[in-house]
Amino acid sequence: MTDPYRPTVAAIVPCYNEEAAIGTVVRDLRLALPDAEIYVYDNASTDATVQRAEEAGAIVRSEPRKGKGNVVRRAFADIDADVVVLIDGDDTYDATRAGDLVATLLEGPYDHVLGVRSTVSDSAYRPGHAVGNRLLTGVVGLLFGREVSDMLSGYRAFSRRYVKSFPALSQEFETETEMTVHALRLRLPAAEVVTDFKDRAAGSESKLRTYRDGWRILKLILALARRERPALFHGVIAALVTVAALALGTPVIVDYLHTGEVARFPTAILASAMMIIATVTAVLGYTLDALAHSRQESARLAYLRFPAPGATHPVRDL
Repeated sequence: MTDPYRPTVAAIVPCYNEEAAIGTVVRDLRLALPDAEIYVYDNASTDATVQRAEEAGAIVRSEPRKGKGNVVRRAFADIDADVVVLIDGDDTYDATRAGDLVATLLEGPYDHVLGVRSTVSDSAYRPGHAVGNRLLTGVVGLLFGREVSDMLSGYRAFSRRYVKSFPALSQEFETETEMTVHALRLRLPAAEVVTDFKDRAAGSESKLRTYRDGWRILKLILALARRERPALFHGVIAALVTVAALALGTPVIVDYLHTGEVARFPTAILASAMMIIATVTAVLGYTLDALAHSRQESARLAYLRFPAPGATHPVRDL
């Protein structure tokens, strides 16, 4: 007898003042994912975004707190589906490829499929954004041991177990970085699908502020490094303080070996204090590393409570 189980699919479209594009995005998603539920999360728009989304057949919900991260947190908590597709509502991503992302995720099975942007025009992806993306992606790859091709892409597909184990703590555009690090840190099965990336629809404008959002993303990367890799983070600080202490203290030691006297007591005291600080910082890092390992185990266990993508039967509570 054939098992009638079919994975449920939901598409989440965060929106803020996208009346010019949202209808096209919803219609393209409907063509690509005819059985999916399409949710447009309006983020306090002041134009006709809600009306255009409803006319296209989407389920419209509201998140009044500004910021894409706030929308993602709300949507991931609200929606229960085996596969969740996340795509921006500005029609720059090729929504007709959503079926390919879902199929890749189920065939893997994977927990995270990233839509890697391939520009179809020179103006679609500003050079400054491209350089910033490569730099930030490289930093994340260096810190967390595996690099992705397009860390800041807003086009992704997730398994249920990814969505329900993702903490979603970010508030704005840095949420994509948090998503990437979550997959890297838990070493979740992941894949990439190259998709077209085009100019925004006429009459709409980008909400991304290059320098402000880039700085927020960099701060988040450093904060995640401090929380998720405390031994490395504090070890680097301890090493820098140690080098400074040696630079200050070595001449004092050399003078003492030659003369038998400590001629510069303030410098000697400062160098000694800095060595103590470096030691305490290193010990703190290793202590926090043990706590981080415990948190990662808890996150992994939360992730494992849910079935793999495409599994025919849900995992039962113990």
